Amino acid sequence: MPDNQPVRIDVVSDVVCPWCFIGKHRLEKALALRPDIPVEVRYRPYFLNDWIPREGMSREQYLTTKFGSVDRYKGIAQRVGAAAAEEGLVYAADKMKRQPNTLDCHRLIRWAEAIGKAPQMKQKLMDLYFTQGADLTDSYTLVKAATDIGLDANQVSADLASDKDVAEIEAEALSAKEAGIEGVPCFILGGKLAVSGAQSPEYLADAIDRMAAARDAAE
Repeated sequence: MPDNQPVRIDVVSDVVCPWCFIGKHRLEKALALRPDIPVEVRYRPYFLNDWIPREGMSREQYLTTKFGSVDRYKGIAQRVGAAAAEEGLVYAADKMKRQPNTLDCHRLIRWAEAIGKAPQMKQKLMDLYFTQGADLTDSYTLVKAATDIGLDANQVSADLASDKDVAEIEAEALSAKEAGIEGVPCFILGGKLAVSGAQSPEYLADAIDRMAAARDAAE
């Protein structure tokens, strides 16, 4: 790989994973720490809760099913909220009323990638969910989010109503689990080095260094 070839970082994550919300921000900090190393970041789908129906469910029902009760999640929510706040992010657990199936969110990210806006689409969806408590199964919300980052509203609306890229997203998410990815975010650098979890910017920057060094040594 020539030294001007960017280090590829595949980010396997889900838009309703709070640590993915935090991890994305930490990755961006890591990239800012290494401005001289070119990178190519690509967002890959993962279903944190693949059992949730396509239409989603109430947040209360979701928390009860996954954690046993809403109260049992409160301690986790406080820890996540504190970690998010340290990154300048807002994790508004009290605003979340619906737990979505994220298939359509991943489709939007895939379509945004075609115009170079996947990171913006990912961030928009996460901000809507974690900070504003928006319902990411609502088609109007999704179309508006896509329009805000530059996609065509009519095209997105038509595509969401179809099965476009459904099989591809489901296959890619399944492939991630079959590859042994059980927790997200998972950052895969250069197709070789996997970093699991919302690690610190410094840790991620070091991983980028290691992949860049390995690239140079292989020349």
